[in-house]
Amino acid sequence: MSDSSSDENGSEWIFYRKRPEWDDVTPVPQEEGPRPVVSIAYGSKFKDVYDYMRAVLKCGEVSERALVLTQDALRQNPANYTVWQYRRHILKNLGKNLVEELDYIGEVIECNPKNYQVWHHRMAIVEMLNDSTGELEFIEKMLSLDPKNYHAWKHRQWVLIKFGLFENELEYTHQLLEDDVRNNSAWNQRYFVINFVSDFDEKIVHQEIEYALNAILKVSKNESAWNYLRGLLIHVDAGLLEPKVVSVCEHLYAQGNKSLHLLAYLVDMAVEKLQVERYEPSEETNLLLDRAKKICKELAETYDKVRRKYWLYVLKAIETKANFIL
Repeated sequence: MSDSSSDENGSEWIFYRKRPEWDDVTPVPQEEGPRPVVSIAYGSKFKDVYDYMRAVLKCGEVSERALVLTQDALRQNPANYTVWQYRRHILKNLGKNLVEELDYIGEVIECNPKNYQVWHHRMAIVEMLNDSTGELEFIEKMLSLDPKNYHAWKHRQWVLIKFGLFENELEYTHQLLEDDVRNNSAWNQRYFVINFVSDFDEKIVHQEIEYALNAILKVSKNESAWNYLRGLLIHVDAGLLEPKVVSVCEHLYAQGNKSLHLLAYLVDMAVEKLQVERYEPSEETNLLLDRAKKICKELAETYDKVRRKYWLYVLKAIETKANFIL
């Protein structure tokens, strides 16, 4: 293979071993032992860059050339955590402009949006700056490309907590859900915000129950909204028997809605009502249990055949529990 090639910008690449300014450095090859089982076929450029990267790491050099070397190493492998850590070490000790580093890491993230190490580097730089200016806007840009990017959401949550920027976050999640009501990441973020800001204050929880129900009425087969609703109901005294929720579910069922999530809720609702009236089940409860058994059979045989064994198990559990109580 030739000792020269083109870099990403189209200019001629000169190997480090051919650069006069690096003549004072002895490259350190990767140690694979005397009998490597499976040697990785690294490209000549990769090998050259990392041989010099190991040499710099070994002597602890902090210099402009070492900083450039980290950038070349990260072009070859942007997931190398050690190189990112060393780059931060150099930036700090040289007193480099960290705002410029944010621009750099922003470009890297755009090319590697689901790389943990690049997001961690951005977090570290923002923390060193202790300034969140433009950070939420950058994350929004990345989420517009992929609304379910876990690393972007994780970084966003850190920024919100670190700098106390929760004020407009519910509105942001609302806009995302207006665009895609099935965006599970946006529902998760909404739950995160409610938890952190209000610690599930009763008034807020009831407002969010209304919000979730409205979403369910729009798209009843949206599992994300149902999961959000169930998460909220943990924090109300009535639980699954919350009157407003029961009313909406009964309305949907009466209209012939066969959403799996609705049917599963009706089954759980009947079981919870039986738990509440465990010693003296009312006639209404017995009717709900009969309906729950019917729904379990329908789910097993028609609407959710993939989980047939599960629904038959639930049916048997309901029958056993009801017979024991009655």
